[in-house]
Amino acid sequence: MSNTHLHLSADAIYPFDARGIAKRFRHAAIFGALDALRPGETMRFVNDHDPLPLLEQLAARYGDAVTITYRQREPGAIVIDFLKTA
Repeated sequence: MSNTHLHLSADAIYPFDARGIAKRFRHAAIFGALDALRPGETMRFVNDHDPLPLLEQLAARYGDAVTITYRQREPGAIVIDFLKTA
């Protein structure tokens, strides 16, 4: 059995909709998803609020290894790309 990584998205952008995950599990799920990315892959994060405390945690945990780019930043509609750089 092969131990290869399955690429489900041709453009290396993987959707992550936090709205469907119970609040008590969200941060652990997000960290797990980011840990699973390879350099050059992006997780497109969707949420109903701006996750500022999460972004602080991500900066502390990953530093420059993850680039954070807002794609949409409106009340009730947040889309952020997390690009794994290292």
